[in-house]
Formats: sequence, C-alpha cells, structure tokens
Amino acid sequence: MIRSYLPHTEADRQAMLGVIGVHSAQELFADIPPNLRLARSLDLPAAMAEPELARHLQDMAKSNASLEDYACFLGAGSYDHYIPSVVDHVIRRSEFYTAYTQYQPEIAQGYLQALWEYQSMICEITGMEAANASMYDGGTALAEAAMAACGAVGRNEVIVAGTVHPHYRTLLGTYSIDKGYQIKEAAWAEGVTDLPKLEQQVSSATAAVLIQMPNFFGCLEDVKAIADIAHAKGALLVAAVNPISLGVLEAPGLLGADLVAGEGQPLGLSTSFGGPYLGFFAASEKLLRKMPGRIVGQTTDHEGTRGFVLTLQAREQHIRREKAVSNICSNEALCALTAAVYLSSVGKGGFRQIAELCLNKAHYAYSRLTALKGWRTEFFSPFFHEFVLHCDQPVAEINRALLAKKIIGGLDLEHYYPELAGCMLIAVTEKRTRADIDRLAAALEAMV
Repeated sequence: MIRSYLPHTEADRQAMLGVIGVHSAQELFADIPPNLRLARSLDLPAAMAEPELARHLQDMAKSNASLEDYACFLGAGSYDHYIPSVVDHVIRRSEFYTAYTQYQPEIAQGYLQALWEYQSMICEITGMEAANASMYDGGTALAEAAMAACGAVGRNEVIVAGTVHPHYRTLLGTYSIDKGYQIKEAAWAEGVTDLPKLEQQVSSATAAVLIQMPNFFGCLEDVKAIADIAHAKGALLVAAVNPISLGVLEAPGLLGADLVAGEGQPLGLSTSFGGPYLGFFAASEKLLRKMPGRIVGQTTDHEGTRGFVLTLQAREQHIRREKAVSNICSNEALCALTAAVYLSSVGKGGFRQIAELCLNKAHYAYSRLTALKGWRTEFFSPFFHEFVLHCDQPVAEINRALLAKKIIGGLDLEHYYPELAGCMLIAVTEKRTRADIDRLAAALEAMV
C-alpha cells in the first residue's frame, strides 16, 4: 500500500534504528515504566489508501450544511456576504502566505504597502485618523480599545453597554482580571442603551464608555449623544462597529468616537465555522501612541524613494512588557489583506450599494415577517440589517423545522438574554433574495 504521508519502508526504519544503536522503536521508550505505557493499539480505524480516504472525507463533508445550499438568516457577528472571486485569487498567491507580521522592510515592501493601504481604508470608513495593521478579532480589538482608553485617561472603570455582543463583554471581563479594571454594564431599553441611566452611571472615575453600532440587536445607538455623555465626565467613547453598515451610516469618528474597533469578517472573509477572523482598530490622532499592535507607516529612504516600515512601536510592548498597555505584537496579516482586496474590488460605490442592499432587504423582510399572524417585533428602534422577532413558540423548535426546509433561522436570544425567551435575531445580507425572504415568511406562517 502507498501512503503519501508515511513514506518510510520497514527497511528504512531498521536502517535508522541501526544508526542510533537500537533494535526496535520500543527501545526508545525504555525509560518509561511499563505500567505507564499503553499496552494495546490506539482505538483508531485502519489506515486507508489516499483515494479511499478522499472518498471517506467527501462522504463526511456531505453531512455539513453549506451556505451554498441553505438560505441563511443567522448573523450575530458573522455574516453571509458575497465575496468577489478576485479576493481569493489575490490572497492565494504564495508570496502572501505567512504567519508572521512583515517587520523587515528590505524584503517585504509589497506586503507592507498592502497593510498600509488596509489601514488607510479603515481610517476612511471609520472617520478616524489612524488605524493599526489589524488584531485577532472584533472582541479582542474592543478589549484592547478599553485598555488603551484606561491607559490614556488614567482611570480604571469601564462602562460597557448591555447591547454589546455578549462574547465581547465576556472577553472584556477576562482582560480586566489581570489589569484590575472595573467593568460596569449599562442598562438598555427598547433595544438600545438607556441614555438617562447611562448619564447617571458615568462619573469622574469612568475611563471609557463602550457601545456597539449597530448593536447586538441590530438597533442603531445614538452615538453622538453617548459621546457627549462620556466626554462631559472626561471619559472616552469606544465604538465597536459593523464595517458594512458604514456604507450608509455616518462614520463614528465624525460623531465623537475616540476609538473605533470591530469585526472585519464582513469585509471579504467567509464565515468558515468561526474563523480566522479580523479585528480592526482605529483611533483619533491624540490617541495614536496608545494604539496596540502593529502599525505600518509611509516614509522615504535615503534616495528619496517611497517606502513602508513598521512604526510607532512602544519599547515597552516588546521589552518592558510589564509596563506596556498591550502586549499584542502580531496581527492578522492575511485577513487584513483580504479586507483590503475586498474594499478595493467593490470600490466606494459598491461598498455603499452593498450596505443599501442589506438595509433594504432587511426592511423588506421585517415588513413581511411582522405582518405574519403570531409574529411581532420586539423593539421599535431603527435598525440596519438585523432585527428581533418574537413568537410564542420556542425558537429552537422553529429553527429545527426551518433547517429541514434548508433555511438557517435566526439566533435564539434566550441563550444570552433569558428575558428575551421566544425572541429570534434575524440577519439579512445582500445575498438573500426576495424569494429567500418570501420562503422564510411562508415557512414561519405555516408554523403558528
């Protein structure tokens, strides 16, 4: 039998053992007491030839539900957007495959320029003055923004809206343990942050207010009003944003946000069972030196030729790590390149058109679904491309029935918010057709 990944024959093995002076592989484990050794073979299937293994894996893959075959209305942080074919064509070039940040300008000018272009585009869509070369994911980026805010203001209290993604809030709590930051949660009403209560909560001890825009329920927060509340007490506003929404919504930097973070998955990255994803991070100029991670800058060499290098790296980040605000010294270069290629390929007009399609299709779905008997809206706040529906039946049962019809239903919110039992978070991207939405409406109508 030919095994592609086990090329050595028995004669090869004996020859190698003979070189090191033993007769069998078991002699290599002579120092391990016999009672600690496994005296039988591992409980694994028999080895297969490569063609047989390929068929086996293909059969296993058929048990997965592919977004190519299902209409997906599930979002909550990971979205089924169309990815132009040029994106994969560019990022699959071998010169872009690396697990490392491109810190050597003498050999990585192409990649450094691509990351600089990525940073520039992030600045443009967020309305901020500086961006780093990416972070691990949206949750990491938001937690790093909270730490940067605490370091800049010199306070250790962070107020996070209860409408921020539950996973992000959990991650923020984990970060706060070692740093000693105090995390407080702001109340919400009608799907958005309760501003009168937030105003009472923010004090001279608050370093930053963290919000999400659109928030976890898909609703639009009043960013400017929240910025005014934070700034009145000397605190910063940190906004986690859905980048696609910025095709139609005002940039958070123009509404008073001091730091902007977010999940970059909608920018050309497939859902891929949860990753790898991309965190983006942008700041106002006054906070430039508080930014974590890698930053690519544009410069000229001694001959005046344009070039790109890593810049503004705090010494503490690498050497005096205990003094650093952040210890992240890497980035998601290939994912950042993906976002840059995606934004370049769709262009300004296409970016806006995608956002408009999401907005219009989501509102069409909202009008169709809330008109069904037994279904009603949970919140009346304005929304972008996600909204919350309420039904008197368990959401898990509804989603099982939808799956049988090749429809992936919305998120069961009871898992994260027990008070929202019976509520489903529906996401609609530009990929959903009118026929998809009508099919979802017909399926839900038949269930109640």
